Amino acid sequence: MTALVLSAGGMYGAYQAGAWRALADVFHPDLVVGASIGAITGWAIAGGCHPDELVDRWLHLDAASHYRWKFPRGPLQGVLDTTPLQAAVRGIYESFQPRTRFAMVATDLMKLRPVVFRGEEVSWRHLMASAALPVLFDQVRLDGRVYSDGGLLCAVPLWAAAEMGATKMLVIDVLPSLPSHIGRPLIQSMRMLSRFRPVVPDGIHIVRLGPAKLLGSPLESIYWTRANAEAWIRAGEEQAAAIKHSIANCFARE
Repeated sequence: MTALVLSAGGMYGAYQAGAWRALADVFHPDLVVGASIGAITGWAIAGGCHPDELVDRWLHLDAASHYRWKFPRGPLQGVLDTTPLQAAVRGIYESFQPRTRFAMVATDLMKLRPVVFRGEEVSWRHLMASAALPVLFDQVRLDGRVYSDGGLLCAVPLWAAAEMGATKMLVIDVLPSLPSHIGRPLIQSMRMLSRFRPVVPDGIHIVRLGPAKLLGSPLESIYWTRANAEAWIRAGEEQAAAIKHSIANCFARE
């Protein structure tokens, strides 16, 4: 089974849209797995969103260009009002339903462990939960549990794809390192406190695609601008096109 695995990375996810536009005609995964922004983009890809439409949505993501600041009323609330972003995510969710097997990761905040949700279980609120950065965004309550960003404990959900039976994976990883010196201690502390340790069995063939360094500043990973989206889409498309032939050969169906 082949899988497309999409990492966390906030607005850097525009790179994933560009890479997918270059590869969609030669790579046809059996499974799409994403965390955080990768879950939202992955939902669209699994739902058959045309690559050009996916790019266009990234070029018009004005809902993430600014957020109203708010005073959190409890420890599970964030300082940024994501109401416009929620509407955009709900629009993506309602526009597509998986045609390819889909799974996403969110973090059970109280247990500090990742949870995999599969296509039929996923609502637009699950997609929001997977991208709910602590402190900045409200955490999301689902069925009595509180969920946070799916990339908190592991930015690239290779382990989840392996659990679902994938033996070949194309990974589009837009987060080569944690972007924020401020947020890094919090995330590292959570990972130390968690008992979860991602494991990918030996023998799985993995092809990685992604930028060598962070695409932008920490703030640019949170706030969308059209100029950044255009640049990162172009970078993803160009880098994917450079290895397109080898990917086509590697993932040719036997």
